[in-house]
Amino acid sequence: MTDFTKNVIRIIQTIPYGKVMTYGQIAKAAGSPRSARQVVRILHSMSEKYGLPWHRVINSKGEIGFRDEEMFITQKLLLESEGIQFNTERSLPLKSYLWHIDSELY
Repeated sequence: MTDFTKNVIRIIQTIPYGKVMTYGQIAKAAGSPRSARQVVRILHSMSEKYGLPWHRVINSKGEIGFRDEEMFITQKLLLESEGIQFNTERSLPLKSYLWHIDSELY
């Protein structure tokens, strides 16, 4: 496992209840600002194994990225259960819920 992958896993594990981070934000904090797509792959392949709160990761527009309706609904319900309110069907107000991590820790 690469250092980047380890950092991504640690960062996602620390996203607090009721907060979100973007794929790009996680990539940057993990040391590779242009690797947002790699964060997606890590979430897809390692969420279950590492118990990652995958639902707290969204795109840079503040939207749920899933096209699959079942996964979209699952993520939205999980976020709403943590008190996150949506502006539209797909998007939430990033300023209200975005968690800022000190990238110096990783």
